[in-house]
Amino acid sequence: MNEEGIKTPRVMVASVKPYWMPSDPFYLPVQVNAARAQSRFDGFQQDDEGDNISLKNAHYSELTALWWGWRNLECEALGLVHHRRHFAGTGERGILTLDEATSLLDKVPIVVPKARNYIIETAASHYAHTHDSAHLDALRTGVKAVSPDRIDAYNDTMTSKSIHMFNMLLMRREALDSYCQWLFDVLSVTESHIDFSGMTPYEKRCIGRLGEFLLDVWLRSENIPYQEVGLRELERTSWIKKGMSFLAAKFLGKRYHKSF
Repeated sequence: MNEEGIKTPRVMVASVKPYWMPSDPFYLPVQVNAARAQSRFDGFQQDDEGDNISLKNAHYSELTALWWGWRNLECEALGLVHHRRHFAGTGERGILTLDEATSLLDKVPIVVPKARNYIIETAASHYAHTHDSAHLDALRTGVKAVSPDRIDAYNDTMTSKSIHMFNMLLMRREALDSYCQWLFDVLSVTESHIDFSGMTPYEKRCIGRLGEFLLDVWLRSENIPYQEVGLRELERTSWIKKGMSFLAAKFLGKRYHKSF
């Protein structure tokens, strides 16, 4: 890789299907689950090349892209977004530009999406109502096994009503290396304590969902400054359906069975 490539920050755009991608070379489209895909998407980096965990995508979702970038890209800062969910900025379709990202990273080592506020729920109770609460026990086991000193940060995160979601991030290299090493160590232990038999494909993606909580656990315990940036959703969210599904989960015990 040339010197310019090493110095330039990159943001990976994880996707399991062909989709619009930014023309700015700051963004790198990554086809996740490539190891099991029936076809390769033109213009995409596949997550099964080099050092990879593509075969774990059924459990890890977009985090297989994070692993791939962490282990294979040499850049001073690296980020992860989704095909339909980006950091907001002044670029095409209202997404973050390289200049905007560089300006942010000159001030802080980490950029995250604006925290989601549950208002009447904590992070833990929301997950317990919408998914299997036993997964949280497995996650706690993973945190305690890898870094028992971070249990207080884990407890604070899970009892909070505000949390940074979606596994979206942009980090300078030193922070990224520290976070990813810890994240994947914890998730490896967590995964070993979950029985995936009988789960639907949607339910099996629980490791990726649990990984979302770990960003705040790490941020709390490391006490590293960060900057929040708004979300740019490229597809409309049906808040009526989402709200009704949440109420059904909370009061009727009907867990989520698809993404929104």
